[in-house]
Amino acid sequence: MTEDNVVDTTIHEPSMTADEAEMLMFALERARAQFAWKCGGLDAAGISRPHPPSAMTLGGLLKHVALCEDRAVAAHLTGESVGPPWNQADFEVDPDWEWRTAADDSPEELYALWRSTVERSRAAWAQALADGGLDQPSKFTTLSGESPNLRRVLVDQIEHYIRHTGHADLFREAVDGLVGEDPPQ
Repeated sequence: MTEDNVVDTTIHEPSMTADEAEMLMFALERARAQFAWKCGGLDAAGISRPHPPSAMTLGGLLKHVALCEDRAVAAHLTGESVGPPWNQADFEVDPDWEWRTAADDSPEELYALWRSTVERSRAAWAQALADGGLDQPSKFTTLSGESPNLRRVLVDQIEHYIRHTGHADLFREAVDGLVGEDPPQ
């Protein structure tokens, strides 16, 4: 295992008097740490192992979660387009592109992709919260003209991580027997 296969799983507890934004950001960071622990430190065989009857892999989960987090930040926080590798894919032709192509990526590439996505997301959330907090509307507008507030966007992001951490928990136990709720601190 190389350093590139290691992901940060440190959980930084919020203050005892945390406000709503701090608590929700803590929930996102804890979910990320749990996800990172379940996916982290594996070689190519472990990260690309399918778990029938599903075709999902831990590598596919890493790439999918990275895509969804980058898309959420772009659509709701920055209003910018997503960059590489997402802008190179035609999701209308190949809607499962991230799942399918994860098998072509090394563990180091997958971990680096996820880490860089998290770094961009942290920066975007910090800026958005500094610029108006959770009550402000996101940059996204529905067809009916509504914009979810950032609270809704953040809760959706937390829920997405939690859902896929459940998958990763089962897959990781099947790969090497790793079990538990939170990573060792």
